[in-house]
Amino acid sequence: MTQASTPQAQIGVTGLAVMGANLARNLARNGFVTAVHNRSYAKTEHLIAEHGTDGSFVPSESARDFVDSLQSPRTIIIMVKAGGPTDAVIDELTPLLAEGDILIDGGNALFTDTIRREKALRDKGIHFVGCGISGGEEGALNGPSIMPGGSVESYATLGPILEKISAHVDGDPCCTHIGTDGAGHFVKMVHNGIEYADMQLIAEAYDLLRRGLKLEPARIAEIFRDWNDGELDSYLIEITAEVLSQTDARTGGPLVDVIVDAAGMKGTGTWTVQNALDLAIPVSGIAEAVFARGLSSQAAQRAAAVGNLPGPDGVIETDDVDDFVEDVRQALYASKIVAYAQGLDLIAAGAQQYGWQIDLGAVARIWRGGCIIRAAFLNRITEAYAADSGPEPVAGADQDGADAADGGTSHQSLLLAPYFTEAIGKAQESWRFAIAQATFAGVPVPGFSAALAYYDGLRSARLPAALIQGQRDFFGAHTYRRTDAEGAFHTLWSGDRSEIEA
Repeated sequence: MTQASTPQAQIGVTGLAVMGANLARNLARNGFVTAVHNRSYAKTEHLIAEHGTDGSFVPSESARDFVDSLQSPRTIIIMVKAGGPTDAVIDELTPLLAEGDILIDGGNALFTDTIRREKALRDKGIHFVGCGISGGEEGALNGPSIMPGGSVESYATLGPILEKISAHVDGDPCCTHIGTDGAGHFVKMVHNGIEYADMQLIAEAYDLLRRGLKLEPARIAEIFRDWNDGELDSYLIEITAEVLSQTDARTGGPLVDVIVDAAGMKGTGTWTVQNALDLAIPVSGIAEAVFARGLSSQAAQRAAAVGNLPGPDGVIETDDVDDFVEDVRQALYASKIVAYAQGLDLIAAGAQQYGWQIDLGAVARIWRGGCIIRAAFLNRITEAYAADSGPEPVAGADQDGADAADGGTSHQSLLLAPYFTEAIGKAQESWRFAIAQATFAGVPVPGFSAALAYYDGLRSARLPAALIQGQRDFFGAHTYRRTDAEGAFHTLWSGDRSEIEA
């Protein structure tokens, strides 16, 4: 359709690579008159030629015509690469907009960039919404999980549109207003970090079955399909079975055996770990997943080490293969729970740091459909935060005498919700056994191991951090706190070793 024959558009999308084009098609399919624009008009023409029958589109060649085709308040979704390209589009559109208009960044932007952009545009009277969109190309077209930030006022206009085009589970939209300014992109960042951890844990389970038990990929695919009918029901488990059952057309063997074992990454997992470090929140499962991808890409070092570094041959000896397969399943489930608990801890800490009011139960609810980490057990997380016996805020520790390395959050761990406490209790013996067998066989399981170490650390009445504080006070006079007195203290280590109040 042409602009002359089409009603003014209700929403616009600029940036028509696959994600942007699919999102525009989703909007049009759901009855919204959708303005479309791309820096290269050829992509706009291609979208209309191939998919113009999906609904009502208003194509524009120039940014001016694109903005003019929109109803007021103008609502525009930017779908371009994060960083400089996003700033360039904002700079191009801003002079064409009026007070009350809404710009939405639907890319994987760093949340601090979103905070900066939101403030700058707010000063001009324009609403800026950092919006996490998860689900890949398929989700963008058929219903993603959507995590919008921005002002409450902007969500009044934007919310009904995004909720309609999002995935739906049990009749509920997988979209909610996350919080102000950068909250949406922060939550999407953590979502991606959990995705890293989830994928690494699945890969470790596969490695134990493939390398450890010498099972063929087709057999492991069937095991994953069985797992997907139970507690581990999830999109990632489902597609794992598909990948493992794929035959390579060139060799006739399993495709997974001819894929180079070096995993790529685009940065969101790294951002998650960096921000967790800044907030002093342990996300060891996510960190190990990032590091494992890094190690996988160290091709020269790995090639030099093979055959030269001594160790076991990776074979796991067992009298009952099926029993060990069950041990691996339980280890995967327990480790997965820890990864989600750590991610939610980070979201709680981010909310505390940046003044966001984030409903963690709602976050889990909108992750149930559309997104990459969608899983049946997210229902249990939503229920845990809704229940009277679920995780509740707890008072923060007294930080007298603490330094900049001390941090944390008053948010209580998901692991203390009765369902998850019981689930890990049931899995614990298998979890420990699988890790022990992997260690003796020389099969690396950094994700499983980090999750268990975190769990054991969390449940410990006392940790060796007391010794670390003593060491820090010895060499740097960093002080320490006592269990039996208030305040901060220092021992005169180089003097008479008497204790003084700091």
